[in-house]
Order: sequence, then structure tokens, then C-alpha cells
Amino acid sequence: MTKPISSDPSELKTVGFTPFLYLSDQPLFHVCRDVPIAEALAQASDLLFLAKSLTIDAAYAQDSDRHAWAAHYLTSMSKAVIDDVVKVLTRRPVQSRKEAAPSKNA
Repeated sequence: MTKPISSDPSELKTVGFTPFLYLSDQPLFHVCRDVPIAEALAQASDLLFLAKSLTIDAAYAQDSDRHAWAAHYLTSMSKAVIDDVVKVLTRRPVQSRKEAAPSKNA
């Protein structure tokens, strides 16, 4: 039986379905499941802050490929975390059999 979605945001956790960093058309990494979404979003924010700092460095430094690639990977990780949280927030609650049964009055 699938657990219904909680209405309390502090109880919502990542689902762990979102992959990132593909190699040979296969994901190398996935977001972990059961991480509280507030903590996951805080981590994504930290990763994006670092990526922003690296892109600024890359814009002003001549030999900055390592900055650009690091920023690329950090943004990929951040996007995966945010996408996984969005899946939690937008999934539909599981209906009970009674709710899913067609109405006799229809």
C-alpha cells in the first residue's frame, strides 16, 4: 500500500527518482530518497551559490576551464535535487478504492 502524501510540508521527503550526470546514456548518480525537502532545497541553494561563484571566477580568469566544469556539475546536481522535490510537491495523492470507484449517480 502506498503511503498518502502528507499535508504537513515538514514531513515531505525526496522520492529519489531523479538521475543526474549521464555517461553512455545511463545515469551515474541519483538523488537519494527520504531526505526532508527543506534540507534538500537548502543543499541545492548552497550548490547553486558555489556554482555562481565559480562562474564569476570563470568569467574573469583566462585559464578557467576547471571553474566552468565545476559550475556545470554543481548546477546539474542542484537541478536534480530541485526536480526531485518538485516531483514530491506535484504528485497526486493516492485515492482509496472508495474514492476511485465510479459514482452510481453519474
